[in-house]
Amino acid sequence: MLALGRALMAKPKLLMLDEPSLGLAPLIVREIFHIVAALKRTGVAILLVEQNARAALQIADYGYVLETGEVALEGVSADLQNDPKVIESYLGLGGKH
Repeated sequence: MLALGRALMAKPKLLMLDEPSLGLAPLIVREIFHIVAALKRTGVAILLVEQNARAALQIADYGYVLETGEVALEGVSADLQNDPKVIESYLGLGGKH
């Protein structure tokens, strides 16, 4: 949280975030993603690396899905959210489509 605050003080044009939700309480994670979404709306470009696929795809324009260090899928985030493979493997919904 402190690192994110320090980065924002510099008024960046590009913000690179690596697992900003790691180790945070669920309430704080939601707040972090609200902040990232708000920054995006102000025109800040954001490169987000995140294991919480659901939260990341909800705010992303475009996404890459990595498996063992290789790009397995890529596309517009709305398309990835509706992709059966992404749903089954990364969004935790099992067979529920």
